[in-house]
Amino acid sequence: MNNAHIQQANLSFSQDDVIFKVVGLTKIYRMGEVTVQALRGVNLEIYPREIIVMLGPSGSGKSTLLNIIGGLDTATSGQVIYRGKEITAATEHELTEYRRFHVGFVFQFYNLIPSLTAHENVAVVTDIAKRPMKPEDALTLVGLSERLDHFPSQLSGGEQQRVAIARAISKNPEVLLCDEPTGALDSATGIVVLEALERVNRELGTTTVIITHNVDIAGMADRVVHLSNGIISEIARNIVKKSPREIRW
Repeated sequence: MNNAHIQQANLSFSQDDVIFKVVGLTKIYRMGEVTVQALRGVNLEIYPREIIVMLGPSGSGKSTLLNIIGGLDTATSGQVIYRGKEITAATEHELTEYRRFHVGFVFQFYNLIPSLTAHENVAVVTDIAKRPMKPEDALTLVGLSERLDHFPSQLSGGEQQRVAIARAISKNPEVLLCDEPTGALDSATGIVVLEALERVNRELGTTTVIITHNVDIAGMADRVVHLSNGIISEIARNIVKKSPREIRW
């Protein structure tokens, strides 16, 4: 890993070059007589090739925001605009196309198919993508070139998560959305997973959003978005980014 590449001044962002523009986003859940306001008028812009880490305690709105950006959930009000198209006004068919071709997802739990090898788990996605990577190339990018024919039960937790990352990036998405990708891993294994995410961002230019409650991970971000009680309380920029190997928790 080229640490010199990581430890540099933060990317410069042009207001004219925005991948996502989030405007006045709210989300209200109603469960019987109970109303929960998960988001309270969130405004955010996300730019090409950057790594964003979203920090906040449980219930702060991180996952809700990520799911609406990714087209997995709907907003109560407000807008999410992706490359000039308002996905909060999209039809279900348009959202399906958006999720399939433009966004990759990585979750805390790997959701691999147990009966398929690592290569086959990735190929499930490449078979339906418009401009996919070869599964073996995606797996090589995350450091698993020698584990192509292994089943999930033969892989460690960190290796399974890296297969999940390879699966997400194999369709060449512009955006990678990661919800607690190291949440089920110990520190040493989590760092290897973060290295894979950093490598994808650096080599493919994939805009990457990582949500976590682990404040140490914020060091590898271009910008850190702090959420609390459904609002963005602070956005900080890292002038010098840490490599994953410099992160400890």
